[in-house]
Order: sequence, then C-alpha cells, then structure tokens
Amino acid sequence: MTTSPPTTVDPDTFAERLGTFYAVGRWSAVNDDLPWTPAPRSLPCMWRYANLRPFVLEAAEFVKGDAAALRVLTHLNPGHREYEAACGHLYSGLQALKPHESMTCHRHAASAVRFVHEGHGGWTAVDGDRIEVGAGDVVITPSRRWHEHGNDADEGLVIWQDLTNDPLVNTLGANFFELHPDGTHLPTTPRRDTHATWGGLLLPDTRRRHEGSPLYSYPWEKCREALENAARAGHHDPHDGVVLEYADPATGGPVTPTTGCRLQLLRAGERTRTHRRTGAVVYVVAEGTGTTTIEGTDFEWSAGDTFCVPSWARHHHTNRSGTGEAVLFSADESPLLRALGLYAEDAGPFDGS
Repeated sequence: MTTSPPTTVDPDTFAERLGTFYAVGRWSAVNDDLPWTPAPRSLPCMWRYANLRPFVLEAAEFVKGDAAALRVLTHLNPGHREYEAACGHLYSGLQALKPHESMTCHRHAASAVRFVHEGHGGWTAVDGDRIEVGAGDVVITPSRRWHEHGNDADEGLVIWQDLTNDPLVNTLGANFFELHPDGTHLPTTPRRDTHATWGGLLLPDTRRRHEGSPLYSYPWEKCREALENAARAGHHDPHDGVVLEYADPATGGPVTPTTGCRLQLLRAGERTRTHRRTGAVVYVVAEGTGTTTIEGTDFEWSAGDTFCVPSWARHHHTNRSGTGEAVLFSADESPLLRALGLYAEDAGPFDGS
C-alpha cells in the first residue's frame, strides 16, 4: 500500500485539528510527560498541628451523625490542591472522635496507617481485634478488612492522623467501599488478639502468604524502647539518624504492600547528611523540635506537626535541641517503588550537611 503526502501542511493548526480526534503529537509535550529527571507535582509543605487543632475541635461541634465518619481535615499539597494527596500518592488527614462516639464498621480497597496524636479511651477494631490506642500508637488497617473506631472516654477528643493510599487506589480505578450490614462486625467475628500472637520475639509459622501485616497495633512504648535500644547498640545512619522500620512480622516486609512506615531518632544537636530518593514521604513529628531542609528551604517543626518530602527532593534533618532527642514517624512510598523496580536513592558525596 502506498501513501501520498497530505494535501495540506499547516503546523500552526496541526495540534488543534489533531486534538479533535483525541490525540496529541508527543513531541509537543515532551518536557511535561517525559521529564529527564523525576518531576513530581507535589511541593515541600508543612502543616502545623497548632494551626489545625482548633479547626479539629470546631468541626467536632457541627459535623455529626453519619457525616462524622468523614470528620477528617485533609492535608492539601500546594502543588495540586485539587488532588487530595499530601504528597505523591499518600493521603494524610486529622480525624477526631468525640466521647462515647463510634463509627460504623466498613471496609475498602485502600489500606490505612493511623498515628495517634492525643487522647485516651480511643479504640479501633480490625478483623475482630479490638485495640485500645493512646498517643504515639500506630494502627494498621489492611486492604478489605472490616474495621471500626470509637472513643470510650467520658470527656476529651481522641485525635489521630490517617495516612492512606487512597490517591493511588483511586488513580488506578481500583477502589471499593462497603458498609457492614450490621453496623459492627464485632459480635459476629471471632475475637482475636493479634498483638499477643504476632507481637513477641517468637512468631507463628510465617510460610503462608499475607496480603498485609497480621499485626494491627504497634504501641508507642514498645516502639520508643526499641529505638532507644537501637541507639545504645550503635545503630546509626548518617542520613536518617537511628531509624527502624515498622515491619510485617509474617514476612519481615513493609506493613502494607504500597506504604512503608519508619520511626527515627535524632540525637541532641544532630544534623544528618543530605540525600534524596524516589517516592514521597510524609513525616509526623512524634517528639522534640527540629528543622528539615528540603531543596534549600528550611521547615521548622515541633511535636504534632506534619511535613512532606516529595520524590527525589534533597533533604536533611537537624535536631534544634542541644539536650533533648527528636523522634520522627514517617510513611513513604518505597514499597510501591521497589515492587515496580523504580526505587532509587542518591546519597551523593558528603557536602557538610
């Protein structure tokens, strides 16, 4: 088959004419769609707990009933305010539970990590395991597991931070959401104690495959003690300080297939070396005060604050206190990037930072 040249060649109208057939010349978008280095839309950003907490308290007074299940203040990134992700494909938001309030049992395709900021009397139940939670605790809700939450205290709010992969699941067109027909799954689900089974030094047979961590609760006291023990043992990374990973005890891998969590300690006055890696990271300050420098911009933080480091952004941390330690909790996309063969890290030569 032979082809003849077009009767009209008009570069000025080419894109418009082609667009009517839902097509585009790739050369015209090469800088946007084919960047030479990682070019995330997300920007470095900080959300101060002291600024948002009053709004959490205010929302608790008028967002009630069924709407209370979504009484969450979403952290929006200035690089894409229309796309509800704090950074990359990680969602982050603050949720409050009022005294004697409980949420209807539900399940969804997205997985969730929850970091508790404050309050007592809070609980979450996952797949039959009803877990009491307190400040600093981390709770995992794997994909498609029935779960529900509540606050048994007579006074005071329980405030925790939701960190989920909803943006990723929605982008892939793979989300599902379902309410439990009875409103709660606890009476009809065998009672479990996942921490008693999976939280010790000796573990059950782990040869079977798991879709997510069978351990749903990581109590603050034990995690903080593990961090101190690691520090005394001399485990130290020049780029992250003393850093430990929240692990799936059945596999030794991340707590969810797409999101990893870490806890890191910065010694008094410590300044880490600069590095960068693919995949977004959302940090929650668990303890202390410090500064994280991201691509040359300083973000000063204190306990309760949240900040993010976009993919491939150079950064380092500084503990501003000369006497006290600082502790950062983080959720990151490294498991997703590793599974896709796209994880990369660049420490670079030591540059004094």
